[in-house]
Amino acid sequence: MSKVGKYFSEVRSELQKATWPWDPKEKGVKKYKQLIDSSVVVLIATMLLGAFVALVDFAMVNLMKWLTTGF
Repeated sequence: MSKVGKYFSEVRSELQKATWPWDPKEKGVKKYKQLIDSSVVVLIATMLLGAFVALVDFAMVNLMKWLTTGF
């Protein structure tokens, strides 16, 4: 077996050991509810963190302008 074949065989073996956030017997969107909910939480957290970083950056730029030019 080539290295690539061995790699994919090991990947498949590890994926079978993984636990997934849905019941494989469920069908439709309901199957992915936990996945969708988790994705929404991550998106909201990312937007909040981005807004916080932008706000701190804006404040620091203005503080540095004020300190260097006496604005």
